[in-house]
Amino acid sequence: MHLLTVFSHPLTDKYPSAVMDAFHQPFRQAGHSIDVLDLHREGFDPRFTVADHAHFWGGPVPDDVLEMHRRVEVADRLAFIYPVYWWGMPAMMKGWIDRVFTEGWAYQYGSGVDDRGKQPLYALLPSVPTTLIGIGGSKKHTYDRYGYREAMRTQIDVGVFAYCGIDDVESHLVYDVEGDHNAPHRQAGLRQVQVVAESFLSPDRIPVRAKEEHLRARHESV
Repeated sequence: MHLLTVFSHPLTDKYPSAVMDAFHQPFRQAGHSIDVLDLHREGFDPRFTVADHAHFWGGPVPDDVLEMHRRVEVADRLAFIYPVYWWGMPAMMKGWIDRVFTEGWAYQYGSGVDDRGKQPLYALLPSVPTTLIGIGGSKKHTYDRYGYREAMRTQIDVGVFAYCGIDDVESHLVYDVEGDHNAPHRQAGLRQVQVVAESFLSPDRIPVRAKEEHLRARHESV
């Protein structure tokens, strides 16, 4: 099994890196290969450039985006590990998605650019099992009270991944990790993500159909 982990945090000696290491431990113990795409360390430019805009309208794929496509294409599992900023992904990771999940590779309308807005959408990515691990400073009660977790699932799990064909998406949050007084929460979070990883790589894992679950929940709430 080959795992691609997309990671976004500017420092390598902080808790998000420890979370990533804990998540990777079961993969390493099982002898699986891991490609760590550390967006800060690799200097990925998250800005949607003139070249990206040209590609959006039918031009060539920028070289750095093409490299990202190749790294995604060889992965058997995808993981995204990041601190939660304003109830979502950091700008660096969101910019990676903006640039990398391109039309003609991740999705397409009709037969191409000229059919955008006129023909149905076709998702192009295979449903590679994907897990999202967000690291939050707020308490679970806050996420539950305001519906932030469900909003993130709607926007990211369904609106990004399932939209492009990756409908086997599970998302997890590690809550309340900031400050010395929350050291026990951080230790519990490391154990949590190891359990997530063990389940995620298991051959008996049951796919999580994010879009189906989302629509069913909305229907049941009406």
